[in-house]
Amino acid sequence: MFEPILDFVACPDPQGTHRMAYWSWGEKSAAHVVFCVHGLTRQGRDFDLLAQALVASAKDAGLPAIRVICPDVVGRGKSDWLQDPLGYQFPQYAADMAVLLQSLNTQRAIERLDWVGTSMGGVIGMLMAAQKLPVPVQHLVLNDIGPPVSWKSILNMKTYVGEVGKFQTVQDAANAMWQISKSFGPHTSEEWLALSQNMVRRLEDGTYCLHYDPQLRVPIRAVTEEQAKAGEATLWQVYDLIQCPTLLIRGAESELLSAAAALEMAQRGARAQVVTLPGVGHAPTLTHQDQIDIVLQFLGLPA
Repeated sequence: MFEPILDFVACPDPQGTHRMAYWSWGEKSAAHVVFCVHGLTRQGRDFDLLAQALVASAKDAGLPAIRVICPDVVGRGKSDWLQDPLGYQFPQYAADMAVLLQSLNTQRAIERLDWVGTSMGGVIGMLMAAQKLPVPVQHLVLNDIGPPVSWKSILNMKTYVGEVGKFQTVQDAANAMWQISKSFGPHTSEEWLALSQNMVRRLEDGTYCLHYDPQLRVPIRAVTEEQAKAGEATLWQVYDLIQCPTLLIRGAESELLSAAAALEMAQRGARAQVVTLPGVGHAPTLTHQDQIDIVLQFLGLPA
């Protein structure tokens, strides 16, 4: 299958600027753009299969071309690391996405913008969709995320975020990541290795570590339960502002997002359409065809 193009955009931060990397699939001239934004310790190549499916579906159906943009959120993948680790928070992430969106819109006027966000990427999507942007989000897909995040999940994040490890091979790294990622649902060893290839970077001594800045742990470990509750209240206010059609994909065994929370998301604010996936926790990888088809259909594309 075709490969993405890696590009960068310069984004301001309190210490100066940093470069955010993004992977671009499809034709640069496409006026329909889909942002796919990853979770907390992941990176943009998580969406390879979904991006390929989005581009191919539109092309095969004779629909207007689609360009898929998969950023590496700052501190991850090919993007720069921040000088101040306390900057690894949602205001910076959303500001970076606004800069990228403006840059893309300058290159080619965007006529339709859709957003697919897994976990952290979904929170960024909610922040973007709630704003009156020059290019508004027209369809929002939230992958196992909403305003409430269980405190148990946050405590779990405190245990592993920042532990980038050191591995002799990519397979060793994949094996280690699987131990903390089994909630992603069933995957063959080949599927998991494919998902893991871009999750590591090679060190000078030939070994590997995970791809992200270990200092991501700083703001995570600083969060208190009271701050988490206040953040949830703020995100409900954001969610209630969203007016575009919204799809919530929830893993039936998700520890992060409860069934009760999903029900509330269906009844207020964006009134999300909810699809629950059996046998999956947090978060569905959107790499299996049945999961990809859910996204395609919601975006009005043939599965």
